Amino acid sequence: MKSTLLTAAVAAGLASSAFAADVSGKLVLYTSQPNEDAQRTVDAFKADHPGVEVEWFRDGTTKVMAKLMAEFEAGAPQPDVLLIADMVTMEGLEAEDRLMAYPDADVSAYDPALMDPEGHYFSTKLITTGIIYNTAATMVPTSYKDLLKPEAKGNVAMPSPLTSGAATIHMVAVTSHPDMGWALYEGLADQGANPQGGNGGVYKAVAGGEQLYGFVVDFLPIREKVNGAPVEFVFPDEGVSAVTEPAAILSTAQNPDAAKAFIDFLISEKGQQLAADMGYLPAHPGVTPPAGFPALDEIKLLPFDPAKALAEDAANKEKFIEIFGG
Repeated sequence: MKSTLLTAAVAAGLASSAFAADVSGKLVLYTSQPNEDAQRTVDAFKADHPGVEVEWFRDGTTKVMAKLMAEFEAGAPQPDVLLIADMVTMEGLEAEDRLMAYPDADVSAYDPALMDPEGHYFSTKLITTGIIYNTAATMVPTSYKDLLKPEAKGNVAMPSPLTSGAATIHMVAVTSHPDMGWALYEGLADQGANPQGGNGGVYKAVAGGEQLYGFVVDFLPIREKVNGAPVEFVFPDEGVSAVTEPAAILSTAQNPDAAKAFIDFLISEKGQQLAADMGYLPAHPGVTPPAGFPALDEIKLLPFDPAKALAEDAANKEKFIEIFGG
């Protein structure tokens, strides 16, 4: 009996591998990954699936979505797969029935909070937002509230949620925390913080010494510290927010088999190792983070409900403008 079961299991595994290897045709990917990362992702996928021709378009999530919305309007959406910054955008697409469910994807190793329960989108990494500080700073922050201390007055840089998706998610996560709320952002405004632009501008301001503290995505200071930049990144006591660079298959996908294979690759240990090799914190708990990052189970994530954030997005941004100005 054991021999029969083993033979059947091996046969099933071979059939599955053969099916995966047989995936072919054109796959169209729209992504917000940096160009180099997107090319590495595509090359690694094609190494496993040489029969697939991958055509990809890259821009920031806002511009990717503007292009896609225009295609929806014209009745001619092009991509099979999206790989973009955040779950809130995916929630919006899911609400409009724009995403194809893939419930058979193997997400058993992952934190369920990172995945859509019906399999409409799949988180591929954790890009957290915490505190950056210049090593010349006299006060070393361990809490978001430390940025309200006199030592930080006039020295706090922030990305704007009107520009950055990661900054939007950070704003929602922080202001939803019972010990911080909107009072933290009001306090930061009193400190003279003037949120503008994206995370790159914040990193440059703090690394260059124009500001001493800021909110920023983790990989910028963690990568550059190794290269000698005078910066440190703090995972605050309250926790960090995270964008998860989710991937999803469009309901209008022309090549759903190749799209499913692409999702499988991204969330496989091999795909997650690629993310780590690129310098990102992998979402898979079995993959070792790159140098400079703590282990995944040592990182405290602030609670975040993407569906609620989507519903309250306009109100949250109005409150932000009320505090800081447009």
